[in-house]
Amino acid sequence: MAGVSAAGQRVSFTDMEKWPDDGRRYELYDGEVFVVPSPLPLHQFVLARLHLVLEDYVKAHGGVVLFAPLDIVLTDFDVVQPDILLFTAERAHLLQLRRVTRVAPDLAVEILSRGTARNDRGRKRELLARHAVREYWLVDPEVSRVEVFALEGGALVPASTATGEEPVRSPLLPALEVTPADLVPTV
Repeated sequence: MAGVSAAGQRVSFTDMEKWPDDGRRYELYDGEVFVVPSPLPLHQFVLARLHLVLEDYVKAHGGVVLFAPLDIVLTDFDVVQPDILLFTAERAHLLQLRRVTRVAPDLAVEILSRGTARNDRGRKRELLARHAVREYWLVDPEVSRVEVFALEGGALVPASTATGEEPVRSPLLPALEVTPADLVPTV
């Protein structure tokens, strides 16, 4: 299901909240609905490992790390669910634990799959840049690679790429120690 409503109108977050819970994850891009496919076990394995690494990081340095499903309502017509998101210690106070998150995270992470890669590299990256996400990671478990994009001049531009045993270099999280190989199972 991708597209606007049957009447040709943009779908809003308010509209989405009225939908019955059908177990699917939805994102909105300028009111256009994008169904996020259910992840494969490889995706979930990488998600779990990266979440643990980032959880250790925020325990040591402050902040909050969360994972999908969690709506990030950037505008009423722009809603995303990054696989992992992180708020630094300086911005963690912006989260309201009992309300929908309406502020952009400092870091958004997507674990690539065939069903999401094009969107993650294109319009999601552009949307996150428009809303001043400071850093965006694309994790490709098929080739054991992490691409780091940093916000510069209103765009998320390539900052570094790590493959295999190379350490991930994050301008936002300079003390982070992880390699793509740490995240991907050898099975």
